[in-house]
Amino acid sequence: MKQLNIEYMMNMTKEYLEGKIESFAYNLDFSYELEKRFKKMRREDEDYCDLIYGFLYEEGVARYNELSEIAFKKLVHKQYNYIKKIAREGFC
Repeated sequence: MKQLNIEYMMNMTKEYLEGKIESFAYNLDFSYELEKRFKKMRREDEDYCDLIYGFLYEEGVARYNELSEIAFKKLVHKQYNYIKKIAREGFC
């Protein structure tokens, strides 16, 4: 099964980390797109969706206002890499 919505969210994050999207725009867009796509993402892959919501959103993007821009980007990068690693290795 294709994971179009999951891929969209991960690609958006990759573009942010590559400097193609500003921090404030990424924060707003990620939150909006996650809310819009969440149910579809759950149907695509529940485990992957939970990782994105828990690690990338709750422990990353949702902390935007608490952190400096540099600290925010480092945190998102760390969370992104963790999710990619788990996805590569497979979900238990």
